[in-house]
Amino acid sequence: MTTPIHHPPATDLPTVVIGAGPVGLAAAAQLVARGIEPLVLEAGAAAGSAVREWSHVRLFSTWAEVVDPAAEKLLAPTGWVKPDGATYPTGGDWARRYLRPLADALGDKVRFGATVTGVSRRGRGRVVDADREQQPFTVHIRNADGSEQRVIARAVIDASGTWATPGPIGGDGLPALGERALRERISYRVPDLKDPAVRARYAGRRTAVIGSGASAFTALASLADLAKEAAGTHAVWVLRRGIGGATFGGGEADQLPARGALGLAAKAAVDDGYADAVTGFRAESVHESGDRLVLTADDGRRLDPVDEIIVLTGFRPDLSFLDELRLGLDDRLQAPVGLAPLIDPNQHSCGTVYPHGVKELSHPEPGVYLVGMKSYGRAPTFLAMTGYEQVRSVAAALAGDQEAAERGELTLPQTGVCGGAGLFDEPADVRVPGGALVPGGVEQAGGCCGTQSVC
Repeated sequence: MTTPIHHPPATDLPTVVIGAGPVGLAAAAQLVARGIEPLVLEAGAAAGSAVREWSHVRLFSTWAEVVDPAAEKLLAPTGWVKPDGATYPTGGDWARRYLRPLADALGDKVRFGATVTGVSRRGRGRVVDADREQQPFTVHIRNADGSEQRVIARAVIDASGTWATPGPIGGDGLPALGERALRERISYRVPDLKDPAVRARYAGRRTAVIGSGASAFTALASLADLAKEAAGTHAVWVLRRGIGGATFGGGEADQLPARGALGLAAKAAVDDGYADAVTGFRAESVHESGDRLVLTADDGRRLDPVDEIIVLTGFRPDLSFLDELRLGLDDRLQAPVGLAPLIDPNQHSCGTVYPHGVKELSHPEPGVYLVGMKSYGRAPTFLAMTGYEQVRSVAAALAGDQEAAERGELTLPQTGVCGGAGLFDEPADVRVPGGALVPGGVEQAGGCCGTQSVC
């Protein structure tokens, strides 16, 4: 005789949050505030694993803009000291002074070394309709020791970001011919030039910087600073498009002053002769010529040989482990179809994207949400506070508070380019054009960002 398997009711199951970055941990805090049990699954060994990889980069948003309100309430009883809201943290500051304490406050609700390998409905593959929406989710996990397990969840919030899937060199969105073979000689991250080994890699050498966002601005500005100290250091800025009025962002008109200063610093790198700009160059191949690298465009143009290549062409979402779910994604941006028209980088900066929530983030598969940088797909215009508003709305919806879920509670700064990184550590204050003092310099994140990330 077969013994029946009894499953707990859906309301007793946890809501799985994928990723213990800023937005994932904020989602957990919002769920706790609503009396919903979260389970945060993080592939890395610590909170903010992706943020820690750009710990040397300073955000262009202040502390006041990168701390989630529900998370702050959760931290208050622990004795946590809130940083000065007017100052600008580095990625390392953000991880050490906010994300780690927040993960500690959540305790065993956060599980590290847990890589999500698949999400589906229990007993229902992608094509099965019968009784589908009544089934909870199954989340498959690979642990750090190689073991596997399955978690049953009432809902899934994917805040895994896009950091692990940077864009390639190729102008057609595919790796350039030769790119895979030369991957050890190509960087897809903003370099930390305070690291002696990294500094030695670029000092006195010619480096191609491919990309047109804030991460590229950061690399250009930092290489220009290096060139002032190390003779022979030079950057070649490779753009797929031309240079126009909006190329360097909002400048002095940007309501995030540090973000505006970042674009102006990149412009100065070109104007002062530390970088050459090559426009309309859509790379088709890269190959070695002696001990140097040569880039060739699809129109046959070849760049003079360079020693290093830094590729900062954006990021894209990894959707492979969500393949058994019925997602409604825009065919261009790979963002939820309700959100995509609001974030199209051809039409919007982060200031013209109005606050959005569960309505825009919903899919044909009820109960699953892509949030944070991942919700933006391939669009780079993401701010951390946008992600916090997203998860506030999603948590309210999961709690049955539809009025709160549909109510917007966020006002965003206008103008400028939001996706990407900012400048490296500067003196305590950095004077930007117009005379304003920006405490601590400027940033990034993955964007804001995730380096194109979170800001």
